[in-house]
Amino acid sequence: MNFAIVGCGFIAKKHAEAIKNIKNAKLYAVCDKIPELMREYVEEHGAESYTDFETMLQNPHIDIVNICTPSGSHAILSELAAKYKKHIIVEKPIAMTMEETDRIIHAATENNIKLAVVHPNRFRPVALKLKEIMDSGKLGKVSHALCIVNWNRGQHYYDQAPWRGTKAFDGGVLMNQAIHNLDLLLWYLGKPVEIMSMDATRLRDIEAEDVSTGIIRFETGILATVQASTTVYPRNYEESITIFGEKGTVKIGGTNALYFKDIIIEGISEEEALGTKESIEKNPWGTPGHQIILSDMMQAIKEDRQPVVTGEDGKTALSVVLNFYKSSEEKRLLTL
Repeated sequence: MNFAIVGCGFIAKKHAEAIKNIKNAKLYAVCDKIPELMREYVEEHGAESYTDFETMLQNPHIDIVNICTPSGSHAILSELAAKYKKHIIVEKPIAMTMEETDRIIHAATENNIKLAVVHPNRFRPVALKLKEIMDSGKLGKVSHALCIVNWNRGQHYYDQAPWRGTKAFDGGVLMNQAIHNLDLLLWYLGKPVEIMSMDATRLRDIEAEDVSTGIIRFETGILATVQASTTVYPRNYEESITIFGEKGTVKIGGTNALYFKDIIIEGISEEEALGTKESIEKNPWGTPGHQIILSDMMQAIKEDRQPVVTGEDGKTALSVVLNFYKSSEEKRLLTL
């Protein structure tokens, strides 16, 4: 199948690399307003280049469009791609508002095309293993969880482009970084029913937040604390998820949540826990999440089924972020 990438910034490189490593996949075209940014894709992948998105969409050879532009532009580009019957893979967050998200999902449904959202952290070996542990019920009744993203994104990061750190096109630490971890929490713990949050812009000269702390109550009664920032000096400090149950405690962590820090579960010996930790450490990244999502899209088209991460999944994660913002702004507990 033939892929086309729109938006040739940093994240496009991950998409191009994934396409290169998927059997029977080809990067057929790229589109960007800045011709210079497309050069490497033309030279390395033999892709056709376009500066006009709609002109590219008129090419009948393109099957799937990967949207890698600033988040605030996802809706209008997705609607256009759907109009031309191209299947869509959109980078996280799916959009910046619920209205935009609903437009994207409606356009995909109306035009009978597949829609996938890039939440690649689900496919890290440690995340998959934790999902297996959660689904097995080995932790018993879960009481609470702790989700932490204490990272560094210096001012130079936000100064790379005028849209970075804006509320309309990018968002802050919740929308841009911690949305991955919120997606994992939802995947592990289910449906959120209440949210309370506070955020601030402490150290970065941006419109959106650079630090946030919030609490989610899930339908099951589980409480989760979410603490996220891009203000940590001088580099990424911690990304972790800890889940506490009546029969065990499990923590994935490190600077990028790639490893098991603790596996303490009733009936599992220290030797078995150590073996699980060591097996993850041998290949912590596994097959890149982008590659799995893109490959799965090809299979979803062939099998006429939903992709592994759907538009609705993207909508749920975005909804939590937006309700964190709303709770902080209105200084109150929100019932969803």
